[in-house]
Amino acid sequence: MISRRNFIKQSFAVSAGFSGLNLFLSMPSVAGAVTMNPVVEKWLELPEGFKAKIISKWGDKMSDGFFVPGHPDGMAAFDVKGKVVLVRNHENSPGPTRYGPFGEDLSLLPKADKSKFFDYGFGTTPGLGGTSTVIFNEEKQRVVSQFLTLIGTNRNCAGGLTPWNSWISCEEDTTLKSSQSEKNHGYNFEIPASGKKLVDPLPLKEMGRFNHEAICIDPSTGIVYSTEDRSDSLVYRFLPKATGKLHQGGTLQALSIKGEKGFDSRNWEQSTCKVGDALEVEWITLSDVDTDEDDLRLRGHSQGAALFARGEGMWFGNREVYFACTNGGTTKSGQIFKYIPAASEGKTDENDAPGKLILFAEPNNTNILKYCDNLTVAPWGDVILVEDSKDAYIRGITPAGKIYNIGRNIGSDSELTGPCFSPSGKTLFLNIQMEGLTLAITGPWERLRQA
Repeated sequence: MISRRNFIKQSFAVSAGFSGLNLFLSMPSVAGAVTMNPVVEKWLELPEGFKAKIISKWGDKMSDGFFVPGHPDGMAAFDVKGKVVLVRNHENSPGPTRYGPFGEDLSLLPKADKSKFFDYGFGTTPGLGGTSTVIFNEEKQRVVSQFLTLIGTNRNCAGGLTPWNSWISCEEDTTLKSSQSEKNHGYNFEIPASGKKLVDPLPLKEMGRFNHEAICIDPSTGIVYSTEDRSDSLVYRFLPKATGKLHQGGTLQALSIKGEKGFDSRNWEQSTCKVGDALEVEWITLSDVDTDEDDLRLRGHSQGAALFARGEGMWFGNREVYFACTNGGTTKSGQIFKYIPAASEGKTDENDAPGKLILFAEPNNTNILKYCDNLTVAPWGDVILVEDSKDAYIRGITPAGKIYNIGRNIGSDSELTGPCFSPSGKTLFLNIQMEGLTLAITGPWERLRQA
């Protein structure tokens, strides 16, 4: 089991306030341009001294005999017995089947254990989302093995790592039980990083049924924070009955701004919040969190919860919760928020000194930020994010809020997904989603940290 200290080191490290990657700033309005060179065949452009390697491709045969599924999305890296273990989502729906692990004609479906499917789709339209796990030798920069670990779910978009060495995979889907679907969808699922086979697909129903995107966990409290990918989404937190035992249930709440019922953070028609503003937060307890109606956000908003513009990537770092809103801002090109938990977060006296929501970045300039999506926090404390757009960038944001470029997708129109660092901090992993590629990026991170 991963220690709390190692989890903290892995998921946020302590920022010293420096921004070594400013050496690679490529926006003239911020700093001088740098040389960027194409690497990895035609796919990525990265700064001098960095290189990337494709370590997994959609359609390759895996160690369990199934195909690497398509549409890789959110993921995280763990240290398991000295090996780097990547747990990787796949944003697949029941069709088209060619993106799933069983072949375009589902010929490999009978080889899978039916009892391990959350939704078998009556054998004709099985859920093709879920997760695959990659065991990676970081020293040799090669895959040792890869295999399915969750199957039968739909559109597993993002999620988040836990302090107890597991991955929470989120369904961005609210399909109801029907003639093609055996189950309702819209849940979170837990996958141990050390697992080497398909897990029992147990939905975490008390975390709510909605269009889940990402989660993160504060290791000091065990509280789970969640985003929702809707244009009128909420930000949630889950207070578990027992830390580390999410299946035992808990209480789901929605973020509200103190004294501002139904606050609209999207800044679409008017700027209700400005970069740097610290807004005091209250949390609203939600009821009936698992119903057939996809109305949890609507009921929460009517109770006073704040609105967000497509909440996406989320990560705990620098003792704060960072999350992206893909379509926030006056140009609808993206916002980054951070939430600073209360000193007594989740306790009865938390409102005496409440948590604070801060708009961390909103440039309203697509040359600087366009449709931010998955994100992580680097070992040196900067936020690292990728974009859901053509000509997608890998970008960083310093603790002072300055945005800089790290790389760019020059080979396709695909979004980039799933950025995460290895526990050692030596390798940045990410996906090119439409091409189904997982890449490992290495370079002079250590020198940059010391800059």
